[in-house]
Amino acid sequence: MSTELYILLLFLFLLFLAVFSLICLALLTPWTKRVKSYFYTKRYPFTLFGISKTPFVGLFVEDLNTQKGFRRTEPEIYLSLIIPAFNEEFRLPKMLDECLEYLNKRAENSEEFTFEVFLEITDATVDVALNYSKQQNQNNPIYVLKLVKNIGKGGSVRAGVLCARGRFILFSDADGATKFSDFSKLEKEMFSLCNGENEEEKFNGESSIDWTHPALVVGSRAHLADEAIAKRSLLRTVLMLGFHAMVWVFTVRTVRDTQCGFKLFSRAAAAKLFSQQRIERWAFDVELIYLAERLNFSIAEVCVEWEEIDGSKLTPLVAGLQMGRDILLLWFRYTFGFWTISQN
Repeated sequence: MSTELYILLLFLFLLFLAVFSLICLALLTPWTKRVKSYFYTKRYPFTLFGISKTPFVGLFVEDLNTQKGFRRTEPEIYLSLIIPAFNEEFRLPKMLDECLEYLNKRAENSEEFTFEVFLEITDATVDVALNYSKQQNQNNPIYVLKLVKNIGKGGSVRAGVLCARGRFILFSDADGATKFSDFSKLEKEMFSLCNGENEEEKFNGESSIDWTHPALVVGSRAHLADEAIAKRSLLRTVLMLGFHAMVWVFTVRTVRDTQCGFKLFSRAAAAKLFSQQRIERWAFDVELIYLAERLNFSIAEVCVEWEEIDGSKLTPLVAGLQMGRDILLLWFRYTFGFWTISQN
């Protein structure tokens, strides 16, 4: 056997082994399948006195005349803020103080700026959230959505989004690492995406943004990468660089920082993205941006002020391995038709 033929056979064998391993991994990895009714099922806020009898309006409503069996509802307010919280009893109150101060100031200056805050919780953080909401006045619409079980960060975000009434939906981490007032940066970029960049048309209020345009604005820490590398351990730096490389090679290429917990969706974009989301764990951000790219949505990345906050319960190595697996399987399943993307 010639050397060239031997190398060719070895290459084909390794290629077959890689594809076979991916297929086995794809089949053996559990993925939560959501039935149609999941998206329009009524959800109820959790209060100090138990579950409320008044359900959330929700992002979708049942409609048997449509292909999906449900349709998007019209917005009732300007902004819905989604905050997933797990083991965040110490960091959550400070984050809420900052965001409510900003939101209330905006509401005082503009009658059009109406908002609601959703907290999606599965653990003891629910007591902290309920006590916090009790201390607020009635003008601060804070809703606690108590999840029966831990469905992952991505699943928690989607659960909140499905309750949202806003023209625009902002997802923010509970640790308060991102300066909340940077929402205005995302908001202005959203205006540019939805309304075009005509210099004669300037952002002049909440009603001036077209929420029916599918657009996504991603908060980014990419400008802080060098500083992060200098401060982090060698293990975390290697995991971070490896993760970014995997994301760029297999999925997202329009956004440098897919994992910053500060993202703004138009209602039209949220309806299409979250109804097709499959990943409910750490890599859900990557899937949402990947879907937005494939659907040709308007996407922008905006630098935000970010500071690492102590108290994270995340284990970098375990989370890194899980996210790497999910990204690889995300690419494999969409590329080979295990998962499909609907344009409707």
